[in-house]
Amino acid sequence: MARGRRLTFVALLLGLAGLLLQSVPLTGATMDSLEIATRSGVHSFSVEVVATEEERQKGLMFRKQLPEGTGMLFDFKVEAPVSFWMKNTYIPLDMIFIRGDGRIASIAENTEPLSERLIPSNGPVRGVLEVIGGTAKKLGIRPGDRVAHPIFSPK
Repeated sequence: MARGRRLTFVALLLGLAGLLLQSVPLTGATMDSLEIATRSGVHSFSVEVVATEEERQKGLMFRKQLPEGTGMLFDFKVEAPVSFWMKNTYIPLDMIFIRGDGRIASIAENTEPLSERLIPSNGPVRGVLEVIGGTAKKLGIRPGDRVAHPIFSPK
């Protein structure tokens, strides 16, 4: 009986270690905090900030899960129209397109996993925040809401 408890404990520890490793950035990205001010309040996220072309190309590809309250922030350094796709991305995402002043320009909700269909920003943006699909609807995040993060400069 003691051996069975030890095996259960070891299995539990391995499971927890796996969950922790899945939330650690797999790229050279840095972890940071980001807030979105909506009509329903301020919502905080822990995000991986990606700024290199290599990091942007990989994004959240091949990940099997993305915990609530986490995401990936793509910094394009300048405002420009951008497009994303879901090739090799296994989880539905909300893509929040953000202008340089921190205002949300548009949102693509519950994008289709593994799709090669282009998802445009519909205008110039400085960054894109990817979060688990359904987050925007759940938290009431809308175009015009303000995102607070050092890459954005409120006017």
